[in-house]
Amino acid sequence: MVFHGKWYDEVKVGDSFGTSLTVTETHIVLGSGMFGDFNPLHVDEEFSKKSLFGGRILHGPFTSALVASPVGNFFAGTAIAYLEHTCRFKAPVRAGDTITTNWTIVGKADKPKHKGGIFEMTAVATNQRGEVAVEAEGKILVASKSS
Repeated sequence: MVFHGKWYDEVKVGDSFGTSLTVTETHIVLGSGMFGDFNPLHVDEEFSKKSLFGGRILHGPFTSALVASPVGNFFAGTAIAYLEHTCRFKAPVRAGDTITTNWTIVGKADKPKHKGGIFEMTAVATNQRGEVAVEAEGKILVASKSS
């Protein structure tokens, strides 16, 4: 089954989308290998227990990617380019946390030259306790169906 994402002309300001994912130990281990970041906050339980975080945490870039993933799915096959992505990390993400990300379209700019337009989006990602883990913003260029 192939899921086709939303076209530029199908989405309006105020629309929202998102997903939930439970972070596992594997995410943390893979993050270290993928990024080459073996900071003890990620790989050393005894060290990280004594830190501000009180235990090992998921890498920021991995957390950012998990927050961005609903954008890729929502615009699957229609995205031309993901133009900008910023995150503010508000709480640590640990193995066992279920992160629910909700994106909202906050702006829309037609780009006829590109046969589509740019969406401005904001997101909030919360954990299973309702705590805000990440606030994010992004911009994506998406094709129009009529093009």
